[in-house]
Amino acid sequence: MSLSALELQIQTLPDSPGVYQYYDKEGKILYVGKAKNLKKRVASYFNKVHDNAKTNVLVKKIVSIKHIVVPTETDALLLENNLIKKLQPRYNVLLRDDKTYPWICIKNERFPRIFSTRKMIKDGSEYFGPYTSFKTVHTILDLIKELYPLRTCNYDLSKANIDSGKFKVCLEYHIGNCKGPCEGFETITNYEKQVQAIREILKGNFKESLKDFKKLMGELAMEMKFEEAQKIKEKIEVLENYQSRSTILNPKISNIDVFSIVSDESMAYVNFLQISHGAIVRSHTMELKKKLEETDEELLELAVVELRERFHLNSKEIILPFELDFGEKIKVTVPKLGDKKQILDLSERNAKFYRMDQLKQIKIVDPDRHTNRIMAQMQKDLRLSVEPRHIECFDNSNIQGTNPVSACVVFKDGKPSKKDYRHFNIKTVEGPNDFASMEEVVYRRYKRLLDENQPLPQLIIIDGGKGQLSSALKSLDDLGLRGKVAIIGIAKRLEELFYPGDSVPLYLDKKSETLKIIQQLRNEAHRFGITFHRDKRSKAAIQTSIETIPGIGEKTMIALIKHFKSVKRLSKATEKEISDVVGLSKAKKIVEFYSESNPKT
Repeated sequence: MSLSALELQIQTLPDSPGVYQYYDKEGKILYVGKAKNLKKRVASYFNKVHDNAKTNVLVKKIVSIKHIVVPTETDALLLENNLIKKLQPRYNVLLRDDKTYPWICIKNERFPRIFSTRKMIKDGSEYFGPYTSFKTVHTILDLIKELYPLRTCNYDLSKANIDSGKFKVCLEYHIGNCKGPCEGFETITNYEKQVQAIREILKGNFKESLKDFKKLMGELAMEMKFEEAQKIKEKIEVLENYQSRSTILNPKISNIDVFSIVSDESMAYVNFLQISHGAIVRSHTMELKKKLEETDEELLELAVVELRERFHLNSKEIILPFELDFGEKIKVTVPKLGDKKQILDLSERNAKFYRMDQLKQIKIVDPDRHTNRIMAQMQKDLRLSVEPRHIECFDNSNIQGTNPVSACVVFKDGKPSKKDYRHFNIKTVEGPNDFASMEEVVYRRYKRLLDENQPLPQLIIIDGGKGQLSSALKSLDDLGLRGKVAIIGIAKRLEELFYPGDSVPLYLDKKSETLKIIQQLRNEAHRFGITFHRDKRSKAAIQTSIETIPGIGEKTMIALIKHFKSVKRLSKATEKEISDVVGLSKAKKIVEFYSESNPKT
């Protein structure tokens, strides 16, 4: 199809809510999206150049468009979610989940059995879940078994079968795990009462069961049946212990779902907490793989629809970090303080911890992917045209105006490359002048790299504000490197980054990985520069001191500097220690000199 035919398709799209699908020349699905206004949304893809390269590539591949009109935006959101899962288009967020989650089933039968299953059979049975781990399911089933003796056999316990004496009690009855409904030893009324109590526990409501057990314990104690009362007390303790392990919140907050999102340049992590009767009854974190730099709002909208469908959530209120519209039937709350804000913060913490765990695993299993992710994030955060695989950072050290030196540290793939670190003695600048010193060392560093045909860095970081950055830029101009290598300056407050020609600094998030690497670079440059400065200063001090000793020449002086490191240590050394380095006659001169200079009182 030609572009004009595409334009014709766009022109004839309705101004209604709906879902659009893009196809390539081979008829393969490229992308599924939803829109409040189909014509406006689809046209926006074709009437501008997009910031994201992937979006531009997608637009070039589009040959035909299909659309489905729906009554409301909410319907469009639901349809989009189902089509993404079904068609799995190349440019859509990856929502696929191969897991089948376990459920707890209350079987639709007389004297219902309660068990775990991964299959839902539509026979009128009740299903609770799905649960995100079998461990949780086993814990709940063990709790139920301990509290309520239910049958485990699969007999057809119809009234006719029981009355005819078709079945006999099994071992479960004799060891107290079942009350023998198969032989009519337990009434259907009593059994159903227990099943109802279990329903409430599965919904997260422990209050009714605790009340019933406490009432029964009191009655048994009144009747002097202390052994049976003790057994009921143990059941209460089991139930209270299980309840205390659930995160208890405000009991007034019930039947609410909480969703939060944490994202980076390639992935998003959405956590949801299900709140029932003031307790968290379920938590799950879902990963979403970005394809077209989707916003957190777009991703969370998709995730909420998917998670509510997947986990059969039917709460009328949901808590979110920002406003989204899911139609009139769902109330969206964006809390700013109080109990609901604490729950939202807890959900976000869960998402962050999950992301950290995933990143740690990737770092161990696939270090290249970890490096690629950080490099891509730095490129985006620092607004660079290429990934900063090779970074160099400069720092000046001229404490008290003496022995001015400069340090250049090198990071490759986000890690220190210590063999490439370089020190510079300031040669052309008299006295403490940070700007002139920076101009000199930047010029010397990159003149040498150019002369030796060495690779240049993708990013230069200058430790200092606008002044030092301007000085470094002069050197890059002189070398013809302006515009070929990105350069930024860091002010004293680490979050402020200055760019050439821009008076307004860029502020980085204090928790960002980009800032952490820049912080590490500056700390390394500072440490490396200060160490060199101290060494130089102490050697100068030793040299000055030793030069005043009569009869001590340059070679002796160098030998003493190498061995004793400082004047203080030399002045306190014994004649024997000094003679081991320079011989007895010179050792005597040195000891005499220091004993006269520092007479004992």
